[in-house]
Amino acid sequence: MTFADEVNIGSHDVFVNSVPHDRFARLRREAPVYLHPQSEIDQPADGYWVISRHADVVKANRQWENFSSGLKGAIMVEDRPDLEMARMIIDLDPPEQTRLRTLVSRGFTPKVIRSMEGHYREVTRTIVAEAVAKDSFDFVTEIAAELPLVAIAELLGLPIEDRHKVFTWSNTMIGNSDPEYAGTPDMAQAAMGELYMYANELAAARKIEPRQDIITVLLSAEGDQQLSEHEFDLFVLLLAVAGNETTRNALAHGLNAFLQFPDQWAKAKSDPGKYLDGAIEEILRFATPVMQFRRTATHDIEMHGVTIKEGDAVMLNYMAANYDETVFENPLEFDITRSPNPHVAFGGGGPHHCLGVSLARLEMRILFEELLVQVDHFEQVAPAERLRSNFINGIKHLQVRAIPVA
Repeated sequence: MTFADEVNIGSHDVFVNSVPHDRFARLRREAPVYLHPQSEIDQPADGYWVISRHADVVKANRQWENFSSGLKGAIMVEDRPDLEMARMIIDLDPPEQTRLRTLVSRGFTPKVIRSMEGHYREVTRTIVAEAVAKDSFDFVTEIAAELPLVAIAELLGLPIEDRHKVFTWSNTMIGNSDPEYAGTPDMAQAAMGELYMYANELAAARKIEPRQDIITVLLSAEGDQQLSEHEFDLFVLLLAVAGNETTRNALAHGLNAFLQFPDQWAKAKSDPGKYLDGAIEEILRFATPVMQFRRTATHDIEMHGVTIKEGDAVMLNYMAANYDETVFENPLEFDITRSPNPHVAFGGGGPHHCLGVSLARLEMRILFEELLVQVDHFEQVAPAERLRSNFINGIKHLQVRAIPVA
């Protein structure tokens, strides 16, 4: 077996059973800047450079002038005709990216996030109580998916009863490499089209009756910040998918980690006020819901004795960085007391640092607070079923039994 075979992290199949941490560790140790050959047919034919060490990922993530999102987009897919029409914020560099980020950030201010807490807590209490009352249940679909769907529906101003449409569209678009959710690019394209039509219907309604939601914020922009129809559609798509997929998978991986490390559940339960904030950060590191993003070199760049050529595709591997042994002691251990915990689950700074960090942390804190109150401990009924994806670290199903507090 060749070195390329032994460290292959480009194939979706490699991630079906588990995250290949042994391969990431070998790359960090032996080839921290590695020219990875094409593994999937939609990847660059000439391969792409994988950056796997924590310090290098943080540096490259912040140096957008050297590592561009705008040249070829942020997804490790070579053929992106959609970029010629309009771009999501993740597929832009400053100053264009700054223009859109400034606009949408109005909907994510600390004041807006704080105003949601009381309602989210009520919703979460009901979601947990209904699931815990069953003999067993799928934690992913019945708990982990529900709160982010409610949150993103209310943030965007969608009717709450439509939230499961977002769930289906999101799974079909993001999970198109997994046969359970899609199977063909055409299905993903169809889901995108349905979401666009839905977004345009919402836009028409908000123009008649504005509300306090992000849809209205996006539509009310003027001057340089005014969005084209396609830019608006892409914003709704990104917010709907990112606000649903990432938090759902963080929550699912969080419970799965507590199942693997029951001593950490006991510790969190002993004093939530002391341990829960640290638990949230450790869940984010341990889960790393978005495992990688693409960048493109704007000029020749020397790193660790190799030359990344201008125009080369580069993978910033956040998952590998979050398990870097030089930064995180015993990285394979789930430790809610880990401090400091400089994980890069939200991107590691720079212009593309996740806009929804405060909302994600709020949702995670509220849900785990409620779980700790209502549940003594969980029993795993069936192994976690993972998403077939080298991009999203997803859990599709996690069947558990909750033993309620006496």
